[in-house]
Amino acid sequence: MATAGAGGMTRIAIRVEPEVLREECQRKSRDTSMQTEPAPSSAAARLWNWVDLNIVGVVRQVRVDYLPPLMVYAAAGISGLTAIVGTFFIKEYLGLSAEFLAMLGFWVGIPWVLKMPLGHLVDLIWRWKSWMVGVGAGLIAASLLIMLALIRSAATGMPYMSVEAWYVLSTLLAPIGYVVQDVVADAMTVEAVPKVDADGRLHDERELKQMHTTMQMLGRMAIVGGGISVSLVNIVLFRGVSGMSEAEQVATYADIYSLALLIPVMSVLGVALAAVLRRTRRSRLQRQGFSAEEIGRLLDTQEETPRANWWLLGGSLVFVVFTLTMGLSRVPYDQEIIFAGSMAIVIVLMLKLVQVLSPGARRTLVGTAIVIFVYRALPGPGAGYTWWEIDDLGFDQQFIAKLSLIASTLALCGMLVFRRFMAERSIAYVVGFLTIVGTILTLPNVGLFYGLHEWTAAHTNGIVGARFIAVIDLALEAPFGQVAMIPMLAWIANSAPSHLKATFFAVMASFANLALSLSQLGTKYANQIFTITREVRDAVSDAVTTPADYSELGILLICLTTLNLLLPFIAIVIVRNSPLRSA
Repeated sequence: MATAGAGGMTRIAIRVEPEVLREECQRKSRDTSMQTEPAPSSAAARLWNWVDLNIVGVVRQVRVDYLPPLMVYAAAGISGLTAIVGTFFIKEYLGLSAEFLAMLGFWVGIPWVLKMPLGHLVDLIWRWKSWMVGVGAGLIAASLLIMLALIRSAATGMPYMSVEAWYVLSTLLAPIGYVVQDVVADAMTVEAVPKVDADGRLHDERELKQMHTTMQMLGRMAIVGGGISVSLVNIVLFRGVSGMSEAEQVATYADIYSLALLIPVMSVLGVALAAVLRRTRRSRLQRQGFSAEEIGRLLDTQEETPRANWWLLGGSLVFVVFTLTMGLSRVPYDQEIIFAGSMAIVIVLMLKLVQVLSPGARRTLVGTAIVIFVYRALPGPGAGYTWWEIDDLGFDQQFIAKLSLIASTLALCGMLVFRRFMAERSIAYVVGFLTIVGTILTLPNVGLFYGLHEWTAAHTNGIVGARFIAVIDLALEAPFGQVAMIPMLAWIANSAPSHLKATFFAVMASFANLALSLSQLGTKYANQIFTITREVRDAVSDAVTTPADYSELGILLICLTTLNLLLPFIAIVIVRNSPLRSA
């Protein structure tokens, strides 16, 4: 193709067909992989080689194109800014039981099941998906403003509804906003990985797979990085909290929620940056002489426009109507009925959707979904354990913020350290490994309840006390927190049909988040069997209306530790001994 250049001269641009270019890239990739690198000659050289491969290599792979979805993910990570405030606000001002909070957690998880229809909607309105981020940002802002008003008027009450009712409304608005933004962010991760380099040459399959894996890992890192930043903010704002008056603590809580209003702003800025980068890439290709049709083919992620899946959309509508009807009717066992109905609907929709996959990919997706579902459905002790730490161990807001900082920082390190481990092992292997490690690292928490810190403090001159054990245990446990999900997300990004990427992300996320709803049900059952209460005082008379009782917390922790060790391995054995596979 000839084009006119500067000074009237003619510039000749030789265009290579995509198939030829792809074969050339693959040949170069094979040639490069066959070259053997000299083995490091010393321990220091081997260490540097490992650091360069697993940590520095990640930094080298970061692209400006990755920033827009990372900003949306980071906003989700920053949402943890209000977690500590919420815990203490509930404990100090609201008379909500651990069982009720577990039940509320079930409802908080329901919007995440709606990722399936929302993800399909993103595929259908691909060019206009960024507007959904604005909707999500508005819902998040509304949730934060309600909590800000609650904190500032907790003592005097709120008009129209009780403080507890306003809190429930705020709690339910937030996940709807986050799920809408998360669906778009998942789709943006696929769009952020360019099919061509700066010169318009196609990347080969090996390069694309590596970039997709890096993009998904960076997404998890952005979430964790957001958690690190909010932990640092909490540590600063809660400095000297033990000496604060009640009014000063309330003012600090309000400052934190005011700062949290930056969360929806960051999400919207991420979408705006995506539009700027796309316009920049389009202009660059135009200057290189590509036609409008060629630019569209090189930049558009969707190779074809999907048709509306009415099974998916209609089934999701049935799910919403069913959930709202059961939730508002107050029938006995409404949550259990909602979960069973939701599970049936989601499974039917999944079976319809996976028909577009090859038999091998279908078996891999289903087997992976089962293992991840069981792993994420494991119940927890609920809010009672945190209340016990506050009341009996004396953990205050600043110390809990420090624990959060340690957990987030080491989770980030863990994703870097276990990068190759995630890429080279199956999800069944990863889940089994995490289950064993998680069980071992739960034992110190059980020991704390039975006085382990008193024994260690007596034999170490007070050095190894409750806070020391909590920090060390968390430091060992935290690196494994985000490891399980990354290989699955990378598999979807690389293997799902190009025109249904967002839908497949949403399907797996909906199924996995339905597991979290089951986890909350299990937590509710555990708190019904083992009663745990904190001290609750009347706001007017200051009389104790509910005494603190943590006597059954120890046996609760033992039962949950045993159950959480057995269930994942049962799921792995079932998948391994069936025609299914795991990614």
